[in-house]
Amino acid sequence: MRVPLPWLLEYCDPGLDVHGVEERLTMTGTKVEAIHRQGVGSAANFVVGRVLEAEQHPDADRLKVCRVDLGADAGGEPAVIVCGAPNVAAGQTVAVARPGAVLPDGRELGEARLRGIVSEGMILSESELAIGEGADGILVLDGQGADAQLVPGTPLADVLEIATDVLELEITPNRPDCLGVYGVARELHAATGAPLAAAPWSEDPGTPGAVAGAQVSVECPDLCPRFTARVFEDVTIAESPAWLKARLTAAGQRPINNVVDITNYVMLLTGQPLHAFDLDRVAGARLNVRRAHDGEQVETLDGQTRTLDGEMVVIEDAEGPTSIAGLMGGARSEVASDTSRVLLEVATWSGPNIHRTSSALGLRSEASNRFEKGLQPEQAMHAQAVATHLMVELCGATAAPGTIDVGEQGRPARVIRLREQRVRSILGVAVPVPRQAEILGRLDFASEPAPDGLDVTVPPLRRDDVTREVDLIEEVARIDGLERLPATLPARRGAAGMLTHAQRVQRAAEDAMVGRGLHEVVGWSFADPELLDRLRIPADDEMRRVVTLENPLSQAQSIMRPTLVGSLLDIARHNVSRNGPDVAIFESGTVLRAAREGPGSEEHHALGALLSGSLTPRSWRGARDEADFFAAKALLSSMLDALHVDWSVQPETWPFLHPGRSATVLAGGHGSEPARLGYLGELHPLVAAAWDMERTAVFAVDLGKVAAAAPPVVAFSPFPSVPALRQDLAVTLPDTVAAAEVLDRVRAAAGEILDDVNVFDVYTGGQVGAGRRSLALALSFQTQDRTLTDEDVAPVRERIVAALAGLGGELRG
Repeated sequence: MRVPLPWLLEYCDPGLDVHGVEERLTMTGTKVEAIHRQGVGSAANFVVGRVLEAEQHPDADRLKVCRVDLGADAGGEPAVIVCGAPNVAAGQTVAVARPGAVLPDGRELGEARLRGIVSEGMILSESELAIGEGADGILVLDGQGADAQLVPGTPLADVLEIATDVLELEITPNRPDCLGVYGVARELHAATGAPLAAAPWSEDPGTPGAVAGAQVSVECPDLCPRFTARVFEDVTIAESPAWLKARLTAAGQRPINNVVDITNYVMLLTGQPLHAFDLDRVAGARLNVRRAHDGEQVETLDGQTRTLDGEMVVIEDAEGPTSIAGLMGGARSEVASDTSRVLLEVATWSGPNIHRTSSALGLRSEASNRFEKGLQPEQAMHAQAVATHLMVELCGATAAPGTIDVGEQGRPARVIRLREQRVRSILGVAVPVPRQAEILGRLDFASEPAPDGLDVTVPPLRRDDVTREVDLIEEVARIDGLERLPATLPARRGAAGMLTHAQRVQRAAEDAMVGRGLHEVVGWSFADPELLDRLRIPADDEMRRVVTLENPLSQAQSIMRPTLVGSLLDIARHNVSRNGPDVAIFESGTVLRAAREGPGSEEHHALGALLSGSLTPRSWRGARDEADFFAAKALLSSMLDALHVDWSVQPETWPFLHPGRSATVLAGGHGSEPARLGYLGELHPLVAAAWDMERTAVFAVDLGKVAAAAPPVVAFSPFPSVPALRQDLAVTLPDTVAAAEVLDRVRAAAGEILDDVNVFDVYTGGQVGAGRRSLALALSFQTQDRTLTDEDVAPVRERIVAALAGLGGELRG
């Protein structure tokens, strides 16, 4: 919201410069986002002049040579100014830029020779002062000041706001009372203690009672709590005076004509939108407020035809809808150049309904921005009072007797007890009760002494914002000065903050991924229903139990993701298309599935990783490691081993993974059913192609189950003081026997004396026969108390060989 500083200071002037005003507003909760400059950079050398003569230029058909009185300070002699405006004439009072003036575009004006005649300045148009859009003719000031006879030489800034500082404010949704200049002035008054001028609606030139010649009815009072209207006759449509154009332009509004400009000016001042109807174009001279019919259409002022639904509200006359309530008027009843009778509507609309309608139609306006935040019924008559005064003054109109007023005129005031002790306990510092009453009084709250503090009456414009005692404490604190509150630690009452076991496991797992060089990514929790088909998920698969959103941002984000692999693939494709084929990323986030029975959902925190392309940079040492099943398994191993999880993998087919290169990740299983942690494997080629990816490996595990399998405390085991005995064993087995099964048999047969075993070589070929392969095993035997000999481990070795024979194994010679 843009607030011209001179307009604000008209109601509350604390004697501060623009930066002082900015500091006080921001520190008390009305944040100033930026300070803009509207108009000329400096008001120097801009003065009022009077055209004494305007003669045709001897050498140019479209130029006139003017003699302009610029006052006594100009040396007493009229200045010669060459002007090309068609409307310049003798006797006019005009705005003049003298040599040395700096125009809004940064140009410094000097004397110029135009067709042989030296021009000693420029007679200005509205656009050249950046106070309006009028560029076809000069700005005529006759009648613009308090005194219609402006004195030549008067600084132009004394007549018009030509060099204006403008505050751009961030108004929070709970403060619609600050969406008007006077509301901001009240905040400045509270923040500084400077006097606040009387409200501009304190005197209403209108009258109550019935209005002859116009009627209003409301069929949906739940969506239109109050509708007021006044009739103005003998209206003259014309351009607005320059001062009004200047203020509207500085506030970001485009001047149109005096009636429309009055509605915009009053809205900016009071925060309450208005709409002017040409009463002669209102069929039947009657307006009715109702819900729209599904498919009903209205042509709005912007020339667009809008299609409505049954939850939107329209204002209709005898020929049908004439405007969309709270958003925009209709073309059929708009004020035109021949308008002579105006019906001025000021209404209160349901904020949520206006927000829904605005979003559904893709139509936002200054009016809808205010209505959707929730205006109060009392504000309708505030706007009517100010608008009536301006309609009479600027349009020469006559206000018809009476005011149409349908609906709620206000609600009983809320009284809240503000306890002195509660203020002290919330803020950590005492604020004297008289100071509390002073602050609240500046903010328009009434208060009465109470035994333990104050009984505070909430003003109408704050009834939706201030509903509890703590809201009043916030008002006291921000005006008294949040920066003055002492820094204190909260009372802990013996509490100690620490991470849970699950949180420690999550952090350790994420750190393990980062330590292996992966980049963490954050994907959307929302997903496209088509994701399931792209991942080749069967109709009866568990992942089909998706959670569907009732109000999705779009169809492409209408379900909650049932797996991390979709968001990992989306991010990987984005990076591959821009940064090359090598990707190593992981994500730690929530996945959801619909409950198996009844409403609700099943949610868990998962960690997933994706590898594609090369895992190592180019090097003189040779070929780079490529992403495959074993690379992903090694990465998973580094994470689970760091967490001391007893884990294994079991071959299993997953619909989105390569049939021969996929597995389920298991935890435990020694004497109990193993827990399924997640999946591991290479992407199915069709799935990889759907994301334009090459060979890609992924895994994902449920961190909740990982935490359950990870020991909360890791016990220290002392390092042996004696060396290990290492032996190698080569055995041929059927190639259908998995290496993991071989290692399990070895560990079971050897017992505790075996410290470690791993496969360090694999051979297939003619020497071992068809359908078989050779595995070379590295065995490490160790005890804590003595060095083992070959004789000590010989029986163990025999047990190992016997166990492997049960798998069809034979020792190689």
